[in-house]
Amino acid sequence: MKRTFRIGRLPCPPRPLLCAVVALAVTSASEAAADAGPGPFGVTRVAAATAQSARVGALFDADRGGGSGGHFCTASVVRSPRHDLLVTAAHCLDGDGDLLFVPGWRDGRAPYGIWKVGRRYLPAGWAGGQDEDSDVAFATVEDRGGQGVEDTVGGNRFAAGVATGATAVTVTGYPNSREAPVSCTSKPTAHSRTQQRIECPDLTGGTSGSPWVNGDGQVVGVLGGHEQGGATADISYSVVLGAEADELYRDATADR
Repeated sequence: MKRTFRIGRLPCPPRPLLCAVVALAVTSASEAAADAGPGPFGVTRVAAATAQSARVGALFDADRGGGSGGHFCTASVVRSPRHDLLVTAAHCLDGDGDLLFVPGWRDGRAPYGIWKVGRRYLPAGWAGGQDEDSDVAFATVEDRGGQGVEDTVGGNRFAAGVATGATAVTVTGYPNSREAPVSCTSKPTAHSRTQQRIECPDLTGGTSGSPWVNGDGQVVGVLGGHEQGGATADISYSVVLGAEADELYRDATADR
C-alpha cells in the first residue's frame, strides 16, 4: 500500500521498503526519450515546478496544518463544472477526519494555498467491501476567496475508457519521505482485465492517489488498486478506469 500508515485509519500491512528514503538515480539504460511524456523513460526524479505539476498536491490530516512531513497521500485537480474537484485513491479517503489538499506543495511551502477537503465520493465497490477494483475516489475542496482550486492551478480531464497502454503516462506524486513531488514517465501494461500496472522506480509510501496523465492531459489512471498501489516501490498499479469510475465522476460533478 503506497499510503503512509496513520493512527485512526484502517490498518496497513507493514511496508518497510516503502518507508525508506530512496535515492533517485538515473541509469544509462533509461536515457531513451519518453513517448507522449517528458523526460527519460522509466526514470523517477524530482518533478519540476510547472503548471502541470501544480495540479498535483499532497493530502494532509487537518491537524497537521499542511506542514512538512505530515502528508500521507497524493491527489490532483480534475476539471469539473464548479472547479472544485480532486481525484485520488479510495483508500486515501477511508477515514472520517478532516483533510487538507496542498497543490504544488514543495519544501514546506504552499504556493497555491491550502484547501480544505469537503464532500467525498467513494464507489459502492469500495464502500461496501474495499474491492481493489474500485480503488478510485473524488472529493471536493472548499473555495478560497471566491475561487475554486481549478481556477487557481487548472485541472486535467478525467478520462474513463482509455485503453491501457494506448500512450505513455506521467505519474506524479508525493513520497512521504521527501519534501517535493517526484514523477516518472512510462507506458502502462495490463495486469488483469480490471487492473493496469506501470514500472517506475522509487514510488514509495505517500504516492497513492497519484494521477497517471497522458500526453493529451487526461487522467487515465490513479495509483492504487491492486495491493492498494503495489507491494514494492518499483511496480505500481491503478484500476482500469471504466464504467464505475465514469459513473462516480458524473455523480461527483452533478450532485450539487
